[in-house]
Amino acid sequence: MSEARELLLADRARTAARLATLRGDFRSVVDASRDTNADDEHDPEGATIAFERSQVGALVRQASQHLEEVEAALARLDDGSYGRCAVCGQQIAAGRMKVRPTARTCVSCA
Repeated sequence: MSEARELLLADRARTAARLATLRGDFRSVVDASRDTNADDEHDPEGATIAFERSQVGALVRQASQHLEEVEAALARLDDGSYGRCAVCGQQIAAGRMKVRPTARTCVSCA
C-alpha cells in the first residue's frame, strides 16, 4: 500500500500544479477578452476568445475532478477500503490498480 500512496501523492502534486497553471491560463484568457473590444466572434483568423475560454475551462474542470478522485483514493487508503470494489466488494486486480490507482470498481463492475 505504500507504493500506492506514493503514486497517489505524486499524482496529486502533478495534478495540483497542472490545475494552478490552467487556472492562470483561464484568468489570462478572461483578462484578454476584457482588455479588447475586438469582434472575436467574426474573426476569420482562428479560434474565438470564447472558444479558448471554454476549452481551458473544460481542462480546469477535468483536472479538478481528477484531483478529487485522487483525494478520495487517499481517503480509501486511510480507511482500509482501497483496492476493494465499491459495487461488489471484491478485491480489484493489482494490474488495474497499478494502471488506474484511483479506481473504485473492479473491471466486471465498471
